[in-house]
Amino acid sequence: MAGEKENDNNLASLGLTDGNFIHAFIDEDIAAGKYAGQPIFTRFPPEPNGYLHIGHAKAICLNFTTAIKYHGKCNLRYDDTNPIKEDTEFVNSIEEDVKWLGFKWDNLLYASDYFDEMFDCAMRLIQKGKAYVDDLSASEIKATRGTLTNPGTESPHRGRSIEENVRLFEEMRAGKYADGEKVLRAKIDMASPNINMRDPVLYRISHSTHHNTGDQWCIYPMYDYAHPLEDAIEQVTHSLCTLEFEDHRPLYNWVLEELEWKNAPRQIEFARLNLSNTIMSKRYLKELVDDGTVEGWDDPRMPTIAGLRRRGYTPEAIRKFCEDIGLSKSNSAVEIEFLEHCVRDDLKTKVVTRNVVFDPIKVVITNYPEGQTEDAVMENNREVPEMGEHNVPFGRELWIDGEDFMEIPAKKYFRLFPGNEVRFKGAYFLTCQEVLKDNDGKIVELHCTYDPETRSGSGFEGRKVKGTIHWVEAQTAVPITVREYGYLMVKDENDPDGREIFNPDSLVTKLCYAEPAIAQAQAEERFQFFRHGYYIADAKLTTEDEKVFNQIVGLKSSWKK
Repeated sequence: MAGEKENDNNLASLGLTDGNFIHAFIDEDIAAGKYAGQPIFTRFPPEPNGYLHIGHAKAICLNFTTAIKYHGKCNLRYDDTNPIKEDTEFVNSIEEDVKWLGFKWDNLLYASDYFDEMFDCAMRLIQKGKAYVDDLSASEIKATRGTLTNPGTESPHRGRSIEENVRLFEEMRAGKYADGEKVLRAKIDMASPNINMRDPVLYRISHSTHHNTGDQWCIYPMYDYAHPLEDAIEQVTHSLCTLEFEDHRPLYNWVLEELEWKNAPRQIEFARLNLSNTIMSKRYLKELVDDGTVEGWDDPRMPTIAGLRRRGYTPEAIRKFCEDIGLSKSNSAVEIEFLEHCVRDDLKTKVVTRNVVFDPIKVVITNYPEGQTEDAVMENNREVPEMGEHNVPFGRELWIDGEDFMEIPAKKYFRLFPGNEVRFKGAYFLTCQEVLKDNDGKIVELHCTYDPETRSGSGFEGRKVKGTIHWVEAQTAVPITVREYGYLMVKDENDPDGREIFNPDSLVTKLCYAEPAIAQAQAEERFQFFRHGYYIADAKLTTEDEKVFNQIVGLKSSWKK
């Protein structure tokens, strides 16, 4: 019982505590005794051809938490069957992402670990008369595959003898043929209503160096052939895939049935995550990286897990997001505002608040003693009083936010304008008396007066003001760089279908002034900047001498249930 309670606590912290249709299928299999004596076994099988993105986070959470729920196991396995696109950089990033999300795999494996077994299985299919070597090119195979309404055309090489196919396949492995010269195809049914079953390619030739096996192989298995074998070899019980693999399931089952695999895994599909105002295509994301449109795979605008981590998102927020969107059997898009809502909800009780002014305007308090400073008391987190308070210096010269002053105020504008009195947070009431400008009409500074009887915390209960603004003391202010982010993709206003294009205004850099405590900020430390939102000290750019902050998310949510 203690173990079950601990397991439930793990699920609660990692997400996906509620049942779903996948867990219902697993419950059916357990009740039927299908995998008696075996633990429930899942796997997360990324191809190491790019960095993982938020869509992969959903699959990671599902596979690992399912294993935890059923006291089972989950492998991290690299589907590395395409050496041209794969790299150890991507392998390392995937491991970092899975760990950061809070999960631990039972075994770290590679599809390439099984290349010998896959080759032997292919030979068994040939010897059963279920596979043959074909000389048709990729374009010819495509042309003879048929359509949804017309059957395909059999290859002229489909009738080769078993002996000839064995010899040719061995010669393919030995490197006798050039790339594309021959392939190994399954012999199934060229008239099948499922095009994936019309003699699909099982092996192709590629004289490429593999990141794991080097130059040991020059033939490589296709994903649809390798995938079921990887699962079966590892004794995976439930192969959880995204919905595009539903039409490939008959081929998955065919491979294992023809090889007479006992206790074959069960493939179950779920809808992939589509998120508005971004893109989930590794190919397109790679283009943004390669052409320098973004800083790299971990650019904070990117939907990659590395990008979200650098942006300041928390693993807890991402897991909660994946839990709350749930699982579906039909594709749909989730609003990015909901992801932001989850991040905001997670941070609001975790981080301290600091004063930072944007588009700064100088304020001089003309009746405040020159050379004098005093401490104003600020709460660390309004939501969590237990987080205490801290002191901020107050003096004759201050910086305020540019948006907190209007020379000609709009209707219902309660902040600072000529003749108006406002409360300076944690300090005094100030009244704007004069606006100083340069020759170009730009505001240089504001001259104000303060009422010494209105100090915050002094018990003053006299006149009231409608506006309260924040500030930083000019002499001790810390200059910082703030990077504000828009969405990576926006709708193309010139496209009648409203397609999304890269947002050229997705990054705006600003020079701001912060209270002195910010000078001690360490890389990856998060804060709420009062009235602006949540920010993180950039992991790459922040140093002891220079502070660079990435906007995580704003304070106000536009998401509606």
